[in-house]
Amino acid sequence: MKKFNTIRKVLDGLKEASSSAPSVQVGPQENHLIPESIQSEHFQLCKTVRHGFPYQPSAMAFDPVQKILAIGTQRGALRIFGRPGVECYCQHESGAAVIQLQFLINEGALVSALADDTVHLWNLRQKRPAVLHSLKFNRERITFCHLPFQSKWLYIGTERGNVHIVNVESFTLSGYVIMWNKAIELSSKAHPGPVVHISDNPMDEGKLIIGYESGIVALWDLKSKKAEYRYTYDEAIHSVAWHHEGKQFICSHSDGTLTIWNMRGQGKPIQTITPHGKQPKDGKKTEPCKPILKVEYKTTRNGEPFIILSGGLSFDTVGRLPCLTVMHGKSTAVLEMDYPIVDFLTLCETPYPNDFQEPYAVVVLLEKDLVVIDLLPHIRKPLPLTIHESPVTCCEYFADCPADLIPALYSAGSRQKRQGYSKREWPISGGNWGQGTQSRRSFHFLYNYTDVSDEDPFAIQILAWCPESRMLCVAGVSANLLIYRFSKLEVTTEVVQLLEVRMQCELNDSDSPDGGGEQTSGHPTPRASPQTSGPPSHPSTSSNNSDSGNIPCLKVRNAPLKQSPGYQVDLVVQLVWVSGEPPQQITSLALNSSYSLVVFGNSNGLAVVDYIQKTVVLNLGTVELYGCNDPYQRQLRSPRKSRQPSGGILRAVTDSANSCKLALDVLFFPAKMSRKLSLPTELKPDLDRDNSFSRSRSSSVTSIDKEGKEAISSFHFCETYARKGDSVLTPCLYVGTSLGTVLCLAITMPPAGEQRQLQPVVISPAGMLVRLKGSVMRMSFLDATGSHAPPAYESWYEPNVTTDGEERVRKRRPVSVSPSTSQDLSENQYSVVCSEKQAKVVSLPSQTCIYKHSITESSFILRADMVQMSQGACLACFCANGHIMTLSLPGLRPLMDVNYLPLTDMRIARTFCFTNLGQAMYMCSPTEIQRITYSQEVCENLQEMLGELFTPVETPEAPNRGFFKGLFGGGAQSLDREELFGEVAAGKASRSLAQHIPGPGGMEGMKGAASGVVGELARARIALDERGQKLGELEDRTAAMMSSADNFSKHAHEMMLKCKDKKWYQF
Repeated sequence: MKKFNTIRKVLDGLKEASSSAPSVQVGPQENHLIPESIQSEHFQLCKTVRHGFPYQPSAMAFDPVQKILAIGTQRGALRIFGRPGVECYCQHESGAAVIQLQFLINEGALVSALADDTVHLWNLRQKRPAVLHSLKFNRERITFCHLPFQSKWLYIGTERGNVHIVNVESFTLSGYVIMWNKAIELSSKAHPGPVVHISDNPMDEGKLIIGYESGIVALWDLKSKKAEYRYTYDEAIHSVAWHHEGKQFICSHSDGTLTIWNMRGQGKPIQTITPHGKQPKDGKKTEPCKPILKVEYKTTRNGEPFIILSGGLSFDTVGRLPCLTVMHGKSTAVLEMDYPIVDFLTLCETPYPNDFQEPYAVVVLLEKDLVVIDLLPHIRKPLPLTIHESPVTCCEYFADCPADLIPALYSAGSRQKRQGYSKREWPISGGNWGQGTQSRRSFHFLYNYTDVSDEDPFAIQILAWCPESRMLCVAGVSANLLIYRFSKLEVTTEVVQLLEVRMQCELNDSDSPDGGGEQTSGHPTPRASPQTSGPPSHPSTSSNNSDSGNIPCLKVRNAPLKQSPGYQVDLVVQLVWVSGEPPQQITSLALNSSYSLVVFGNSNGLAVVDYIQKTVVLNLGTVELYGCNDPYQRQLRSPRKSRQPSGGILRAVTDSANSCKLALDVLFFPAKMSRKLSLPTELKPDLDRDNSFSRSRSSSVTSIDKEGKEAISSFHFCETYARKGDSVLTPCLYVGTSLGTVLCLAITMPPAGEQRQLQPVVISPAGMLVRLKGSVMRMSFLDATGSHAPPAYESWYEPNVTTDGEERVRKRRPVSVSPSTSQDLSENQYSVVCSEKQAKVVSLPSQTCIYKHSITESSFILRADMVQMSQGACLACFCANGHIMTLSLPGLRPLMDVNYLPLTDMRIARTFCFTNLGQAMYMCSPTEIQRITYSQEVCENLQEMLGELFTPVETPEAPNRGFFKGLFGGGAQSLDREELFGEVAAGKASRSLAQHIPGPGGMEGMKGAASGVVGELARARIALDERGQKLGELEDRTAAMMSSADNFSKHAHEMMLKCKDKKWYQF
């Protein structure tokens, strides 16, 4: 076997030598032949699901029978939502904005109209919807679409004022066209404008109402092919809605008025309403208001009708939030929304337009949220679509969390629910989803830590989280750190503990590496002490000494803080101004619950904080990490002029009773500074723009600027061999720098128990481990068998419960050490280090580099993580050129290289992250998270993990016409549209008007999509569907033949009776 492994390694080396980015292996290979079970066939990249609120929504539709909601966006995306766990993302190929959506109610299909004048038919009867047909208009622009309930004929209005009719089944145009010049008065010389509304009379399908932008409404008789009535108003029309009896309709206008018309009255409207207009006392005309963009007219069986509208506010309401107005009888309710209203829909008990509607809720689509309003109280969303109220600045992805973590977060998050919500069930409850796939594809918001302010100084830049201990640490752009503990109890903290840390390392007076930095000695000396009093006073503006310049960018409140269950602030760490220089932003952060330590670094150095004793354990400049072994000749830096401290003009929260959400501005208040602290360019929350991500870096590590300012880029806590030749595992902290250096710091922990509270933690430099090309991105460890060796951690305990006389027991997970057959020769650990350019594997304790791989030369790595797959561990990398790559461990063999995102932007670069089991995610838009997988196993089973959008549901029965309506013809009148719009009666449409494009969503497209493990089942299911269709067609043909035979027999019998008594000469 050993000989075979050696031959395999040689072959792998020859294969990699022929690639563009060769893997260079150095060191004695025969002692490090760890078998790797993970292979390239275990990897495949595909998108899984998209979460969050649709970015830039533009249209909405709801199927009242299937109970599913569709939202279209300005980028051509289509999101479909059902019950929790049932959601789907689709994308139109053109990327044009979606202007309107129409469900084929209870048919499992959806029609989308786009701004590029195309209409698409989507098949929703499969887990991944696909386009069945498309129709591209060439000479006219689409402005409005209408699909009557249980009809296969789609009305399309255009910018020229014409109305075309499309057969939804074949997606072909009918020869029946309603021309604008026939719909308006013949005496009118002006064009009526684009079509803004089309709908048929609820009681007479043969009557079609057409609304034009100029204010003209025409009632078109489909059978006689002429306008039966015309209604004219001075103001432009935005929308029209019918009364369910078909005798009246209501129009909304650009001057903020509503007009109600009788169908048979052509003169003036029977009623004109200005919902938000002021009534002058002198009897003059009501002052005009803003346009009413949409109105809906819904009736109830036992009460007044509902008139629901958006817009129409008076012009003097400057700065007022967008409103939805609900008028019911004499009462008017104005509901303010947090964001502009894009669209709204009224949900009713019946899908039939000719019956009492009985509305029960209103779905309001906002620019950044979705709200459902009960016509009594407000319905709360079971799963909020919005990821966060403020822009997202960083993301981390964790898989295989402890079993008790999810219930704990859910319990804490459920207590954040505000009061005043309706008890009605969430109406968007369609689809079907197997609970067995919940752990792999669902996305639930369990707990929400909210920053209620969008001010720059509060932005979170980096976060570190330990799922086992539930400790959380976040670093802000104002050089501040907040350490949180998770508690199930509500507490009131009298004073939040504060640590002020002075970090400065400037080489401006000496060539020696030890000439800079605040701390001159190499041994760990605490540089700060806990501060529990109020913040320091504001220094003088001309002060240059370090004592008077010791001020933070933000100040911590010293008032009691009431903290709700969930994450509660335990400690605040704040970097302060030194000698008139502001603190540098934090570039790296790590947390270890087993040691109770938090470490953070920036371009000046690093600091280690003990959050048990609330002290700074270590504060070292970057140069001091090397000691006398600094490999770089540091260049002189000219001293900077003293600058004024910068402070944030922040918003203070005065309502301390609202403890539902923990906000950063509860902890901080503005220091009285001269100017506002702002985010760096790449972190500004102006996420509406998509900056193309381009970055130019010099591959040389001898840059004068880099040598003068070496930043700390990464940390990793571990239990390993601190020095070369050690035989005992000790707690260590690995430090990676922007120049590609990895250094080791040895940690000496005090005994557990009471001594841990009293004795200090001692940290000492242990030397340099390895150097790489580019900034160090990630560090990790493997044991002697090549398996991932995670850091030690501490299990969670309730921090706010202490029993008298009983010492709290803290359980610490020990680090497992693989036994070695030879303690003298065998290596026990492997350190994996990845930089922006390359990766190395170093054996410990000999500190020998055994594998090295140059990942990229022309680009650089944005994110790298060591992940655990079901087949073994691997290194996953995301490059700035859009490539996603995986390398085997410890051999660093290339396993996958896919060009996934050729055009990246800063948002993706900042939020992309990998996790175990072949999962990854990133922010694909300011409001949406895209999850992907690079596991072949997940890709093959993805079809089974997705929810069903369409479920068989019986359509509700049509309303009863009643005896007298059926006798005297007072009920709804049907229309044979096939006879009217078919090719026999209407002829063929012009071929140059529109082009039919067959889509990939038919049976052939489904055949091509079925592959992998579930492919055979899918193909069998498709074959059964085809067989069922053929049997159905055969049954129809058999029935037709039987009917034809019956007719022939009947006619033959009649002919026999007629000719039975006739003689031969009478024929």
